[in-house]
Amino acid sequence: MKKTKHQALCMLLLLGSLLQAEVTIEDKVSDLLDKMTLQEKIGQMIQRMPASGMNSEFIDLIKSGSVGSLLNAGTNNQWQLRNQFQHIAVEQSRLGIPLIYGRDVIHGYQTILPIPLGLSCTWNAELIEKGARMAAIEAAADGIHWTFAPMIDITRDPRWGRIAETCGEDPYLTSILGAAMVRGFQGEILTAADALVACAKHYVGYGAAEGGRDYNTTWIPERQLRDVFLPSFHAAVMAGVGTFMSAFNDINGVPASGNEFTLSQILRGEWKFDGFVVSDWASMHQMINHGFCQDEKEVAFKSVTAGVNMEMVGNAYERHLEQLIAEGKISEKLVDARVADILRIKYRKGLFDRPYNDGRGRDAILSSSHLQIAHQAAVQSAVLLKNDGILPLKKCRIALIGPLADSPFDQMGCWSGDGAVSAVVTPKAAFGERLGANLYYASGIKKSRDIGREGFAEALQAAAKADVIVLVLGEEQSLSGEAHSRAFINLPGAQNELAAALVETGKPMVVVIMAGRPLTFQNISEHADAVLYYFHPGTMGGPALADIIFGDVSPCGRLTVSFPRTVGQIPIYYAHKNTGRPPVPQSLGIPMGTPVDPREDTSKYMDVDYTPEYPFGYGLTYSSFVYENLRLSAPAMKIDGELIVTAEITNTGQFPATEVAQLYIRDLFGSVTRPVKELKGFQRINLNPGEKKRVTFVLKAHDLGFHGLDHHYVVEPGAFHVWIGWNAEQGLQGEFTVVE
Repeated sequence: MKKTKHQALCMLLLLGSLLQAEVTIEDKVSDLLDKMTLQEKIGQMIQRMPASGMNSEFIDLIKSGSVGSLLNAGTNNQWQLRNQFQHIAVEQSRLGIPLIYGRDVIHGYQTILPIPLGLSCTWNAELIEKGARMAAIEAAADGIHWTFAPMIDITRDPRWGRIAETCGEDPYLTSILGAAMVRGFQGEILTAADALVACAKHYVGYGAAEGGRDYNTTWIPERQLRDVFLPSFHAAVMAGVGTFMSAFNDINGVPASGNEFTLSQILRGEWKFDGFVVSDWASMHQMINHGFCQDEKEVAFKSVTAGVNMEMVGNAYERHLEQLIAEGKISEKLVDARVADILRIKYRKGLFDRPYNDGRGRDAILSSSHLQIAHQAAVQSAVLLKNDGILPLKKCRIALIGPLADSPFDQMGCWSGDGAVSAVVTPKAAFGERLGANLYYASGIKKSRDIGREGFAEALQAAAKADVIVLVLGEEQSLSGEAHSRAFINLPGAQNELAAALVETGKPMVVVIMAGRPLTFQNISEHADAVLYYFHPGTMGGPALADIIFGDVSPCGRLTVSFPRTVGQIPIYYAHKNTGRPPVPQSLGIPMGTPVDPREDTSKYMDVDYTPEYPFGYGLTYSSFVYENLRLSAPAMKIDGELIVTAEITNTGQFPATEVAQLYIRDLFGSVTRPVKELKGFQRINLNPGEKKRVTFVLKAHDLGFHGLDHHYVVEPGAFHVWIGWNAEQGLQGEFTVVE
């Protein structure tokens, strides 16, 4: 009892000190605002990017208080240059307000992790948090304060190049993993020297870009916006994220950087977010192109009114805010509120107390512990899609072939501009270390897009000497990421022809696909003995791949996005609605008829199965698992209650392996139609051969809710299905009801 009272007292004291610290920050913000001229306030709302280091014009802008933030401000290893800029702001401007340095630290800094889509396939929030912490430590040591991550857009279109930066198609999983990234970047104490302020982006609906074309229009009904696209951002707020970034797209006719509904009503009003919003690169000015603003003055008016605090590399605020105030179109109090949010984050980050970087912590960059994290993440991100028993390989002669087998730059994936290419270990290097003279390497084609066949002969010669072919195909780095949308998502260049030529040798073949998005490759997988999908895996992708191929570890990645059979199926995702004429399993694998004789009048295509090539949550290991004995703690739960759902999982194979048990539900009847399945939980469990474990999920009634006809969140009584399964299409099924 005494211990409990002591703990309670300590907690009260801690909360009191935190509250006092927050009050102190608010007092400081208020005092500083009172001292600032209007021009200095507007200066805080401007983020600039120095074009060429320390020129006199830029120095004068900082001295005059006309810069609130710097974007990039040099490359990696230029922390001293950033200190020089900061010195001018702190020592030579009138009020000494420090700059906040922002940079795209997306999936690592110099030590590069798998791309976020690959990281999400680990289904490992703890590891993802550790990876973000690693990235923050490295970037902070280089004088960076603020990262434009995590990207927590939901997308269901692999044509969109920025799917590479997402956590996939599911709002629940993205919420869990996005919050983990926020915690990792910001650390336990934001004022710590090795913490970065995180930025939830792109707010909101960017991943729904029409046709998968970057920057494009989005049409999202409010109910879908709230049920699918907003939850991950709300989770970031709950995790304490410091900043948001407004997106490029318009949302139902209103661009994100001028959208009062999303920025003010939801973000600040409903969620009580008190950090600041930065526009994406020139996204405010682009509202003129959208046809939403007539000129730059209207851009400034609509953005500041909607809730954008800081303009990234634009001039609308600088040129027009003062005039808008003079004309009475906005009040200076509105500008004060926007600036207060910026100053609040600068105080919370501790920039006023410690504005300079002292160079300490740089020994962590590319350290062995960081490389180990990158290695672990690469291992767990790999998804085994097919294995006819060939894997893991015994020690043998291997022909390692393909344009991605020895391409360190491409292996890092998009948004890895600070990555140390020299530190990347490719499959060729890792396999060579293990096999020595028993490795025969040939690129076959130089880059993934090449159509020439000059290298085929060398590849065939390598295959002739080997017992097994390991063919590493995919997309080079430049084919995914921002502004890199693709109308066709097949393997580019002559890769299909290279694979076909190698199939003709009759040698067993393992196909590894490194890419920034789901691709269509059915013609290759049909002939391969094994297929491993490996979203651009980062610095340690080579050793991690060798560990998997040679059986040091069993693959454990699970897909976080549905793979289409063909581009014509897009969008395809597991949490779809049922329709009034749902397709039936009996139609799978049979001719679908003709327009004259369509066979079945259901929601499907006539020329391809309606199911994905690989479903959400799918992934194999070197072992096998049996699920049995699904149990529910009760046949019903109250509308404010909870239900315990359990199942037993047994490793029936010969390898230790990790299984990812997934919990799905379906609300069978609602006031609005509901998806056929929704992810509501997952657990990673390690099992030795013959070992059995029971997984337990606590399903709360609140988890079953949705936004109803009035767009308010509601939990409705009625019948539900529940599954514990190994992917979105397969699992043990039960049922229960929710009662008043």
